[in-house]
Amino acid sequence: MEYQTLTVSIDDKVAAVTLNRPDLRNAFNEHAIAELALAFDELGRNEQVRAIVLAANGPAFCAGADLNWMKKMAGYSHSENQQDAARLADMLRTIYLCPKPTVAKVQGDCYAGGMGLVAACDIVVASEVAHFCLSEVKLGLIPATISPYVIKAMGEQASRRYFLTAERFDALEARRIGFAHEVVAPDALDAAVAGIVKSLVSNSPHAVREAKRLVREVVGQAVDDALLADTANRIAEIRASTEGREGVASFLEKRKPTWLN
Repeated sequence: MEYQTLTVSIDDKVAAVTLNRPDLRNAFNEHAIAELALAFDELGRNEQVRAIVLAANGPAFCAGADLNWMKKMAGYSHSENQQDAARLADMLRTIYLCPKPTVAKVQGDCYAGGMGLVAACDIVVASEVAHFCLSEVKLGLIPATISPYVIKAMGEQASRRYFLTAERFDALEARRIGFAHEVVAPDALDAAVAGIVKSLVSNSPHAVREAKRLVREVVGQAVDDALLADTANRIAEIRASTEGREGVASFLEKRKPTWLN
């Protein structure tokens, strides 16, 4: 389809979803929210796609909410605000639950809702010139809709600080608190993301999907009999799967597995 706020491309098993409102610092509105949800839903179901990179055009990654959209929201009723927030929540959940591995490529400043987009991805690579800010309280708001993903990404203690102070912090701090996995020079960003993507597409698609689900569903669980039974069942099922059998056989036979052909 034709996107108005994004570009979407697929090349050699890798999809790129690129925020494309550089003149507005890639701030999102209701149209961008709908298009992001649609793009990640469709790419998640596309069997030709093994990994998705979320990127942005221009000097900023995402400045959060578009000012014109915020002006419209200021006149919304409580019910209209709830419906609007629910659409944003559904979009973030679509990215978070996408069965394909997702990599956020943060080339520039990432503020407010933009941090939610990044936190919903599996792997985050940031340029050392990028800065981050949860600026909502400066406007009398709170980062409620993005909070499940941001808190998971940076932890409770860091969230207490940056939710409350709205301080701007750099990419090295983002890495220190766990929000970013890697921080690289601007001219090394493409290569760093390409290296991670190469690893992702080299692995068993089924195993990658199940490994992603494993992390999401095991985190925070008590190590009890139910969890032990669940994890034992998961490994038993994947050992018996087509790709599980092929992976072990190809290793023993010293050949490439079929998913690399």
